Amino acid sequence: MRTTLRKLPLGLVALTATSALLLTACTDASQTGTDGSTAGSDETSSAPSFDPSTVEVDDAAAALLPDDVASAGTLVVASNTEYAPAEFIDADGTTPIGFDIDVIKAVGATLGLDVDVQSADFPAIIPALGTKYDAGISSFTITEERMKEANMISFLNAGSAYAVAAGNPDDVDPASLCGLTVAVQTGTIQDEDIAVQSQACTDAGEEKIDILQYESQSDATTNVAGGKAQVLYADSPVIGYAVEQTGGQLEQLGDVFDSAPQGVVVAKDDTELAAAIQAALQSLMDSGQLEEILGAWGSGDAALDTAEINPSVG
Repeated sequence: MRTTLRKLPLGLVALTATSALLLTACTDASQTGTDGSTAGSDETSSAPSFDPSTVEVDDAAAALLPDDVASAGTLVVASNTEYAPAEFIDADGTTPIGFDIDVIKAVGATLGLDVDVQSADFPAIIPALGTKYDAGISSFTITEERMKEANMISFLNAGSAYAVAAGNPDDVDPASLCGLTVAVQTGTIQDEDIAVQSQACTDAGEEKIDILQYESQSDATTNVAGGKAQVLYADSPVIGYAVEQTGGQLEQLGDVFDSAPQGVVVAKDDTELAAAIQAALQSLMDSGQLEEILGAWGSGDAALDTAEINPSVG
């Protein structure tokens, strides 16, 4: 789950040959690390194949589009494509894929629009809505703070989870990470929360948590699999994907917790586009296609039944 304060300026760790092999164990889909290396960069991708042409246009939803977007015929969408399996770059090195990407393509098809997904730094997405981008989709957790800056349309629910080396050799207790080394992607909800946890440790007279922050989620995963960090802390779909990517070198620790809705973001004053996207998402929910799209990535249970603009959270 990603926060409004997420920053991605760090270029930290070059993948070693050993850790790169860990990440290529079970999939051919790629995710680019900060050094340009990819996790699973074979010539072909094993990622689920989604065809937007299978989605029918919903005329009622399309009628809600603002004139400028309707006349352009293309929805320009920003995504920080470094967060597999939600959004990342395919093995060809250029094509954005992931369940968020498939969802927004289906939204476009429902509205009779082409979709142009452009990779962007996470903190740059919301400020550029309505000018450079029509919308953003990038594992945006819906928060009160973010809804002050943009309209958010909910479509899935995700939580947080931990992963450790298989067998939990350090006997990590998920109830307390004090004194341990934890890897997170910079600017995520988990990045903020682990800092709070660390402060609680020192307030209680225990050792602080050694927090390792990475620009790319693949770098965070690699450094837990390689032994530099003891715990990986991320969204629950990301943890499941990390376990698969490392060929079982990692395992989930404990249960999923702190579930919250995620959504598409649109400029705060662009109420027409927000309404159109809401209607499109609801159409996909009603038809069962949203669950099918998410299910292809192992996240079908995360699909919501109702798309809401700026839903109540807290």
